[in-house]
Amino acid sequence: MTHPGTALITGASSGIGAVYAEQLARRGYDLILVARNRQRLNQLADRLTTLTQRSIEVLPADLGDAQDLASIETRLAQDASITLLVNNAGIGTHTPLLESDVEHMAQMIALNITALTRLTYAAVPGLVARGQGAVINISSVVSLAPELLNGVYGASKAYVTAFSQSLNRELADQGVQVQAVLPGATATEFWATGGLPVENLDPAMVMSAEDLVRAALEDFDARRLISIPSLHAFERYEAFEASRQGLLGQLSNQQVAPRYSAG
Repeated sequence: MTHPGTALITGASSGIGAVYAEQLARRGYDLILVARNRQRLNQLADRLTTLTQRSIEVLPADLGDAQDLASIETRLAQDASITLLVNNAGIGTHTPLLESDVEHMAQMIALNITALTRLTYAAVPGLVARGQGAVINISSVVSLAPELLNGVYGASKAYVTAFSQSLNRELADQGVQVQAVLPGATATEFWATGGLPVENLDPAMVMSAEDLVRAALEDFDARRLISIPSLHAFERYEAFEASRQGLLGQLSNQQVAPRYSAG
């Protein structure tokens, strides 16, 4: 099997990021693991090296810190072995919008939007120049339903989905694949970190991280831009997207729509 290259994964020390690390290593990728917790990263790297015999590098970094973020950008821009960027790092909360601390909301925007954007901008020119590679952005189902959780979190994930769709349009004919993964409720530390442990959720709506990533990688193999592993009636999303696409040529017009009063 041809060596697929190196995958750089952010937020790799636990949860969805750690599962991506294992499943991609099993697929033959070498790994660069990025997260704040050095100890967890080292433990994961040791386990996966033993399990898969792949080359695994640990890069502890806080992507909310400008200097740390710049160091990862530099690595992405200069390392020609990197063929896949998995933008997984992010934070969220279930706290209602107006009950949330604005400084925490600003930190969320910096990580969920700014860091993801900067890392993508650092990686993509090299991928385009080499004519191959991919970017996987971890979004959320709340990008389609921002009313469900905190509004800043939903808006940040709507950005991730929209950014991925636009990026895909620009890169589709340049050999670079883009995917946005939209998890529903997933059994990770995300919920406890946001103040609502996953045990408080209906078990029927909570997917394991292993199942989520396995399904998302099936969609990746099939080159599906949008992956929603928890949505059983995917044809409903396809109808939604077809309707949205149908609006594109009608959104700007010299004339006010007839539903408005004249004069």
